[in-house]
Amino acid sequence: MHWRSLALCLALLLPAGARADLVYVLNSADATISVLDAATRTERNRIPVLREPHHLVVTPDGRELLVADSGGNEVFFLDPATGQVLRRAPISNPYHLEFSPDGRFLVIASLRRGQVDVLDAQTLALLQRFRPGDKPSHIAFSPDSRMVYVTIQGDGQVAAFDLQTMTEAWVEPVGPEPAGIIWHRGKLVLGIMGSTHFVTLDPTTREVAPAFTLGRGAHTIYPAPDGRALYATSRVDSRVAEIDPETLTVRRTWAIPGGPDCLTFDPQGRVWMTLRWSRSVAILDPAADRWETARVGRSPHGIFYKSMGQGADFAMAQPGAVSGTRPLPAPLPGRPGATPPAAAGLVPGSIPPHPPVRPASLQRPR
Repeated sequence: MHWRSLALCLALLLPAGARADLVYVLNSADATISVLDAATRTERNRIPVLREPHHLVVTPDGRELLVADSGGNEVFFLDPATGQVLRRAPISNPYHLEFSPDGRFLVIASLRRGQVDVLDAQTLALLQRFRPGDKPSHIAFSPDSRMVYVTIQGDGQVAAFDLQTMTEAWVEPVGPEPAGIIWHRGKLVLGIMGSTHFVTLDPTTREVAPAFTLGRGAHTIYPAPDGRALYATSRVDSRVAEIDPETLTVRRTWAIPGGPDCLTFDPQGRVWMTLRWSRSVAILDPAADRWETARVGRSPHGIFYKSMGQGADFAMAQPGAVSGTRPLPAPLPGRPGATPPAAAGLVPGSIPPHPPVRPASLQRPR
């Protein structure tokens, strides 16, 4: 039975009153948010926004989903369980946004206006505005919430800001067009979009070192919720890689056409990703070694998985997430870091080869 048909059958067997998990996808070129039924991979509805949504983040308590409409200069606050728009707030050019681990600050990177804003997370009052350079892009925090690090895409740098003193601490060159960044085991790991590789940056010594090579348009990296892997994307060469969190070596890669960009995770360990060039999202099952796609709007960018089950949402691993602050769980039998296919109830398959998809007009979007 086809995977989608199986998912539909399972959805029909849900107990009365049970709600399906939802997936939110930001369609940057359509100024809409697609709300998908995670079980059937079908679109339930679209939420209109203003001009150009790019990134999103859930509040620390999980009650609200913030959608940054950079072109519309607003942030939309949604109920992640229903998709209802609860409120809107005027924010200057919100491109990427993240909450500090202690929940005190909301930091916003403004790609077009060259500014980094530090807001009070509760009141949204502007506490400090920095102007570190050309195209502030992605955000990561130190685990103690004192420092925030922002990639400065246009200048090839990372800027560090001290949130205790509200000052710029340092700026370090890292390579052409740095993009996604995370804190991982005492270092920063980030993609060098103008090249083919990811690098580490020691925040104390400011030493920059090669980490691993993935392909052109090396873009973002995300920690899996179970801590057993990192997943990285290459937008231009259309690749997704599973990375060993201890050694930062590439365990395996998948060629998924359409420009893989932002990722999120579901409770079964599947990786959901937006495909910027193909009006679709891909759902990768690493255990079964196969993937499928679902249609959304034009130029999908940010993505968020909302689990309706018990426990924490599995979409908390956003690009700015703090990774590696807890011990790894014991490895499962078989390949290190892998979930055995039998445990997932799936038969192992193989990813069919696909050539990279790189429309010339979309090679260098934000």
